[in-house]
Amino acid sequence: MPSELALLRAPGGEDGRPQYLALRDQIANAIAMGKLAAGARLPSERQLQTDTGAARGTIREALFQLEAEGLIYRRDRSGWYVSPPAITYDPTRWTGFMAYVIEQQRVPSTEVLSIDSVAASSGVADIFRVAPGTPLYHVTRRRSIDDRAVLIERIVVDPALAPGLERHDLGTSLTRILGTAYALKVVRNRVDMRPCALTTSIAEMLNAKPGTPGLLVVRTSFDAEGRVIEYDHEYWRHDAIRVHVDLDIRS
Repeated sequence: MPSELALLRAPGGEDGRPQYLALRDQIANAIAMGKLAAGARLPSERQLQTDTGAARGTIREALFQLEAEGLIYRRDRSGWYVSPPAITYDPTRWTGFMAYVIEQQRVPSTEVLSIDSVAASSGVADIFRVAPGTPLYHVTRRRSIDDRAVLIERIVVDPALAPGLERHDLGTSLTRILGTAYALKVVRNRVDMRPCALTTSIAEMLNAKPGTPGLLVVRTSFDAEGRVIEYDHEYWRHDAIRVHVDLDIRS
């Protein structure tokens, strides 16, 4: 592991700050100055104890603080890593994942994990205006940036609008498939966002620890007739996305 942290020492707390915050600042400064590059693996907690002389509890509090800020992340059973730059996401633009990741000079990829026919719960049935128990497509995809899994998508589509959807390559743009194969055009998106903790099943698919901070984006896409053609839950690593909105209020 890099030796950049080898000279760290447990802060003495002379300025009244808790030791874990001073240690957090030391690691954050090493990241900001480029001594720890994006994707670099941090020393193990045991090695950090040796290098700094800090107690293990202090080390963990500092690491958890850095994780909450999005500066580092955990790979389950692998250790701590410096987070790569976040992708900028503008919910007011209708641009697919692949397009906006490429626009930012990054490399996107998509893996289809499953496509199933699932009976609609009462809540989902109400969204699609169908009877509870109606079979609906459930598509689960894992999306990566620069080979790092950052997002799990769970998408619901009505087979009545897109029969035979499973025969298409769902590793590409689903919106494009719905438009070209089924003449379904999105004219309105409703987007809701809220912080979340990644559940065990989602965390495992992202190679993360359960309870890792996340961002849940719920997107409902409508056509010109007001029909819901996509209902999408996106579970993001919180450090992988930066929400940015630029509104012109002059008009």
